[in-house]
Amino acid sequence: MKTAVLLSGGIDSTTALAQAVDTYGAENVIALSVLYGQKHKKELNCAEKIANYYGVRRISFDVSPLFSYSHNSLMENSDKAVPQTSYAEQIEETKGQSPVSTYVPFRNGIFLSAAAGVALSLDCERVVYGAHADDAAGAAYPDCSPAFFDAMKTAVYEGTGGGITLEAPFIHMNKADIVAEGLRLHVPYELTWSCYEGGDKPCGLCGTCRDREAAFSANGTIDPLLKGK
Repeated sequence: MKTAVLLSGGIDSTTALAQAVDTYGAENVIALSVLYGQKHKKELNCAEKIANYYGVRRISFDVSPLFSYSHNSLMENSDKAVPQTSYAEQIEETKGQSPVSTYVPFRNGIFLSAAAGVALSLDCERVVYGAHADDAAGAAYPDCSPAFFDAMKTAVYEGTGGGITLEAPFIHMNKADIVAEGLRLHVPYELTWSCYEGGDKPCGLCGTCRDREAAFSANGTIDPLLKGK
């Protein structure tokens, strides 16, 4: 039973990959990584190291032309600064009525559509992605919501003639829960990358850095990328 996992190189997707390998075996798992014009291209280097660690085949594809019209703060072609505030503060600014500035328009929809096509061609039976409850909160990332997942799951299943099932194992979990699962599976979080700035070290200020640090803290441990700081 082959499984394709969208692997960005971050905590959520790496934990999803670890789960898949634990359940189906590395020989039955394929990691799919996507270049889409993001500032933090470093995450793709991390994805390669993670795939090598788990001994899974990794395929990378470039869809950046599709996102060249987006100039939000996460994109390489943008001169907007990545917000140095927590997601809670960003959601408060939008009053929970619109996405945060690091939302890339329909990114997961495009990723999952591409992944479904690749997965079907490679005789996979499912596509897994790491959407979780924190990202869906307050309309921050609408393509991480349960409603989006349910609709996309149906679309992928119908559009592949029942060949591909979409799975989001963390859709009702928060990031602290995901880290707890990853610690249980001994995920090499030292190989992962989350920071939206894409520098040599995590900035510690962007929403995803803050979210990541808090998730490790909630589990009574320190993010391995922050040890020694």
